[in-house]
Amino acid sequence: MPARGTVPDKRVSSPALLRAQVAAFSKQVPVLYLLLSVNALALVYTFWDAAPLWLVAAPSPLLALSAARIVTWVRRRNATPASAEAERLLRTTVLLGPAIGLAMLVWALELHQYGSTAQQTHVTVFVGLTVVSCIFCLMHVRTAALGITSSVAIPYSVTLICSRDPVLTAIGANMALVSLVMIYILFVYSREFEQMIQAQAETQRLSDDNHRLANIDGLTGLPNRRQFFTRLSELLSSAEGEQRRFWVGLLDLDGFKPVNDLYGHLVGDQVLVETGARLQEIAQQGAFICRLGGDEFGVILDGGHSHEEVERFGQRVCEALLAPFSTLDVLAKISGTIGFAASDQAEGQAKLLYERADYALYHAKQNERGRAIMFSREHETAIRRLSVLEQSLRNADIETEMSLVFQPMVDVATGRITTFEALARWDSPELGAVSPADFVPIAERTDLITRLTQTLLQKALAEARRWPAHIRISFNLSARDLSPEAILKTIDKVRASGLDASRIVFEITETAAMRDIALAEISLGALRALGARVALDDFGAGYSSLSYVRRLPLDRIKVDRGFIVDIEHDGVARDILKTIIDLSRNLKIDCVVEGVETEGQKRTIGLLGCTTMQGYLFSKPMTASEIPDFLDTVEADRRTRLMVALA
Repeated sequence: MPARGTVPDKRVSSPALLRAQVAAFSKQVPVLYLLLSVNALALVYTFWDAAPLWLVAAPSPLLALSAARIVTWVRRRNATPASAEAERLLRTTVLLGPAIGLAMLVWALELHQYGSTAQQTHVTVFVGLTVVSCIFCLMHVRTAALGITSSVAIPYSVTLICSRDPVLTAIGANMALVSLVMIYILFVYSREFEQMIQAQAETQRLSDDNHRLANIDGLTGLPNRRQFFTRLSELLSSAEGEQRRFWVGLLDLDGFKPVNDLYGHLVGDQVLVETGARLQEIAQQGAFICRLGGDEFGVILDGGHSHEEVERFGQRVCEALLAPFSTLDVLAKISGTIGFAASDQAEGQAKLLYERADYALYHAKQNERGRAIMFSREHETAIRRLSVLEQSLRNADIETEMSLVFQPMVDVATGRITTFEALARWDSPELGAVSPADFVPIAERTDLITRLTQTLLQKALAEARRWPAHIRISFNLSARDLSPEAILKTIDKVRASGLDASRIVFEITETAAMRDIALAEISLGALRALGARVALDDFGAGYSSLSYVRRLPLDRIKVDRGFIVDIEHDGVARDILKTIIDLSRNLKIDCVVEGVETEGQKRTIGLLGCTTMQGYLFSKPMTASEIPDFLDTVEADRRTRLMVALA
């Protein structure tokens, strides 16, 4: 703001207006000083022989000052001054303009005493031209123009009006009238100029706001997805010519979805904000941090970092996210997984580089959650293989190439088979037998999973109709299969099959249910209303929460095989399994332990209170044609044991 007592324009309050005034004024100031100098020299020429030499030469310092000012303003005509510099320049103009004008007026009045009537008329013309030209040239700086008018035009008009010469009186009155008109025009023009500048400033502000909104994440204040890819493309273009390598990292929060679901979006938003703050705090020089959306963040590391430096930075990121998030009286614990790819691994393509980092992240979340993983040649090979698999899956004849095998669940207390779980198999003409661990994730990431599910469900229901009435069929659903459209198709398939819905168990993994707990609750509820049963698969493998068990309409919990591997020797695993079994009993839902492979595991699990088991100890998955003989064998063994027990 202008200093007190030296305000260049009372209505000036905007830095943009100050700079605009200087910009417009700088183009006119040299002309103003040049015109003033020419007028003064013309008057000197007129009075050279009529007035004393000292008086004729009196404006020499003013002419020298004008020349210096012309040079100064010509040099800065293309410069854009800062607000403080603009204010100083305008203040100087406001003070210097009237001072020079008043000095010129005093000089002109002194000359007026000498010479003929024509020479005295030249003085009047000089003053009038000076005033008019000054007002026009200073229109953008109203205070300075008014200063010239008040210091030159008004005093001179009064002097002429008060003279006893009718002609001079008329000239003075005319000059006063012209001055008033010029002042009116000055006010109108300066007001419109200010309005124009303010409108331009508002337009620029809106443009800046729109640019900010388009490029900044509204929640965290970090750059957003759009700015991430813009920066990525720019770096790829520049790095290609300079042979410079940079790194792209994709960070995903592990366990954020449960926090968001359990405590609400307000807590979830605060966790995201704190995550952004932690990332910025540990960001090293050359790190560009942004939020890509949801709980995914992007990192661009530019500056010639080595493979080891990037890996260490990634580990620092993961470690920083392990500390609890304390917000709104909630202590939330999450972790982070990050995948990195180098720019020289993407052939100059932003999309390809992003996909490389995304695959590294995907691999880390599947195998080494909570760590930083660097994209490697092995990943490149895996991507190509997955690409081949995906293309083959898209071109596959699902009806003929896809089949089912069935693995039994056994009630070890009675020795009876209670359920067969349907498991998908793919025998590709080009690729041969493809593991479900390979093609099911591909189908889930694409739009193929629903078609695959519906085809296999129809086959599974048809097979189940051939089994004894007490044996159920268990069928797995993916997260995509919980959409309203997919659930309606599933219900139609069940009704069309003719199989009693109570003999069907639909399994959903804990991870799939967590993607949208509200949708899972509604969709699984619709299957329950149909009469089918619902099981939560792989319980304990993800971020288990009693909240999910309470909200979902469950009939069965299947304990993840990870708890069973060393259960004979791992006391903690036994305690956890015992807790899950007791929880199931208290909630009046079934508990199934999968992955049982040894008699020792079977015995330990039975002692903990669970009698329904599944695993290779009882049977490997079998084809539908093998089931009748298997059931006969199991029934014969059961009767033999019963007879031995009775004997």
